[in-house]
Formats: sequence, structure tokens, C-alpha cells
Amino acid sequence: MATVIEVSRQKFEELVAEALDTIPPELTRVMSNVVVVVVDDPPEPDLLGLYTGVPLTERGDWYSAVLPDRIEIYRNPICQMCDTEARVVEEVRITVIHEIAHHFGIDDDRLHQLGW
Repeated sequence: MATVIEVSRQKFEELVAEALDTIPPELTRVMSNVVVVVVDDPPEPDLLGLYTGVPLTERGDWYSAVLPDRIEIYRNPICQMCDTEARVVEEVRITVIHEIAHHFGIDDDRLHQLGW
């Protein structure tokens, strides 16, 4: 049986914050109306993260007074798939980047083409 890494919620939130800090400033400056949160469990199996909202590429003149987009990073599935804390750190980084890419309007097919 594989070893499951236990990472506290506080530590996991720190890992997400550190992953966000690796996003280049020229990208974070244009991120708009988006919140990133840690959630223990996903609404459906096999999700590590989820972006919900209106991508920047689809926003028009109509876009105002709307709730923020939401990026959820799921703690338990990431910890369950990793056998070392270093692997958790890497998976958090990959998941954060993947979900932020959706905020920028990049879909899963294009992410896979780019190696994500």
C-alpha cells in the first residue's frame, strides 16, 4: 500500500500561497476578480483543482458587479496521490498553474499540448 502524506490544512494553504508566488508578475497583474481557496475534498472524484468563473478572454463590456471567479485546490486528493512532501509541493504547483491557465482562457486540450 502506498504511503499517504499528511499535510495540515495550514501547511497546504502555505504551499498554495508559495505556488501563487511563482506566477510571473506580468501575469498576476492582469489576473482579475479571482479568489484561490483550499478545499479538503472535491465535489466529484479525480479532481485536484477546479476553476469556476468567466475566463479573462470571454469578459466583455457586460462584465461588472459579478462575484469573483473561484479556483479551488483540493487538499485530500493531492495528498493521497503523493508519496513524499516534495511531491505534494510539486503537485500543488502544477494544479495551481493549471487552474490559473483556465482563468486566462486556456482549455485542457491546449494545456496538454503545452505539457501540463
